[in-house]
Amino acid sequence: MDPLEDVLALLDTRSHLSSSLLAGGEWAVCFDAPSGVKFNAVRRGHCHLEVEGIGEPIALAAGDCYLLTQPRRFTLRSGPEAVAVDAERIYAAAEDGIARAGNGDGDVLLVGGRFSFGDRARTLLLEGLPPVIHVPAGTPQAETLQWALTQIDQELQRRPMASTLVAEHLAVVMLIHILRLHLARETNAASGWLAGLADPVVAAALTSMHHRPEHPWTVAELARAGAVSRSTLAARFKDTVGSGPLDYLTRWRVELASRHLRQGTGTISAIARAVGYSSESALSTAFKRVTGVSPRDYRNACQTT
Repeated sequence: MDPLEDVLALLDTRSHLSSSLLAGGEWAVCFDAPSGVKFNAVRRGHCHLEVEGIGEPIALAAGDCYLLTQPRRFTLRSGPEAVAVDAERIYAAAEDGIARAGNGDGDVLLVGGRFSFGDRARTLLLEGLPPVIHVPAGTPQAETLQWALTQIDQELQRRPMASTLVAEHLAVVMLIHILRLHLARETNAASGWLAGLADPVVAAALTSMHHRPEHPWTVAELARAGAVSRSTLAARFKDTVGSGPLDYLTRWRVELASRHLRQGTGTISAIARAVGYSSESALSTAFKRVTGVSPRDYRNACQTT
């Protein structure tokens, strides 16, 4: 697997589709800060998105979609004059998978939901992303999302067997596309691990480490993977990811060890060897430096929750 596949799999990425929102006339719906990452796609009509802490509303049109990557309150509205009602009330009254707002003919339709992740997701996946990623309609980026959105619509409307499961998997496909597109168009704006995938030199080093995390990598070996000098790799890695290559390798090994510990598979000594440490004590030192707790305490805490 490549680094993005690795991280999405490690985080146990799952989508949770909500009822669609059908609105018309003057309307506004206020949402509490979501857990995980919120997404919506406008299937017809247009509206405005207001996000806590973001100065200007974002105009949304048919074919637009967005990710809300941070837990912030937000409002969807037809215009500035509409009085917002609480989303919980609207969605509690949903029928046949459709929540209704306003008093018009339903000229606006949105489909959406949220993505949830496993342990430590915010540091691994979401760190460095802007609070809102907006993919406007009519762009080459948006066109790649239309197939998944159309299929989600069909699954939700026709309700064949296992339709919810299929739609939720399609939503994860949409998430991956949006992350790819964000990296392609915002290579200089992002920071953190995900930004490293947009830099070919850093991406080569990341891919090497993810392919063989147990290998005793040196900066020189990783630099050869990207066909650059050690100093060039170190500088570019630090600029994009925010840490040195070997510091990143330590963090990734700890994430892999964390998964083994959560799953209860193997002794700590065996886990240490599997992720690249020669002894249990070597893993314990690295694990405590990254997480603040020992592997044994981490495993015990996971077993009691």
